[in-house]
Amino acid sequence: MESLKGKVALVTGASSGIGEATALALAAEGLSVAISGRRRERLESLVERIVVAGGTALALPGDVSIEADATACVTDTVAAFGRLDILVNSAGVNEAGGIETLTSKQWQRVIDINLMGTIHVCRAAFPVMKGQGSGDIINISSTAGRRAGWRFASYSTSKFGLTGFTESLRQEAGQAGIRVSIIEPGATATDIASSISDPQWRDMIQQHTHKEGAMEPSDIVDGILLAVRLPRRANVTRILIQPTIDLEAMP
Repeated sequence: MESLKGKVALVTGASSGIGEATALALAAEGLSVAISGRRRERLESLVERIVVAGGTALALPGDVSIEADATACVTDTVAAFGRLDILVNSAGVNEAGGIETLTSKQWQRVIDINLMGTIHVCRAAFPVMKGQGSGDIINISSTAGRRAGWRFASYSTSKFGLTGFTESLRQEAGQAGIRVSIIEPGATATDIASSISDPQWRDMIQQHTHKEGAMEPSDIVDGILLAVRLPRRANVTRILIQPTIDLEAMP
């Protein structure tokens, strides 16, 4: 297994959930970690926790759906730490509704953050990693990227798009020594439901992701660590992680 100590990581969506857990785990492995997200206070609190534990971290508040912010988080990471070895794209939101109920603005918001935000950050990170001759890009998706549901049409659309983008990037990046992976978690106890505007569906998703048997963000982090620890000749391209107990499907 490849040692991670001394490497540099950038984690988007790090103010909560899988992104937060990833930042903590990578810092504990000895990496310098830059963390990006829209909630400045949470990022600063996370940096403090990492530093108190003996790690190195940098808060980079911003919105990856804005290309300038996405580019800046990569540029600032490299300026602070000199390189970028691991990029984990974890920023994401959800919304409830289908073609008759979701507004164009709601569709755009989900796609801009979940898909275009990832593309923006990858576009900025790619030349850095190509210049180094190595790097790892991990995109966090969902089982919604394999199984569409009309009640969460914009979310499924964004995640299916992320699958296509990740595979095309993997094919392009491999020749430059860059590995690209996508991780698709099932029900995980995060606050993804908080981004849903409909209070009924927000509560329903919150209950689903926190019911007995649901996974914890740290479970997904273990998948990330597996992917980045492998010898450079091996690329885990797609990891599906589901709860051991087959949770009742959403209606």
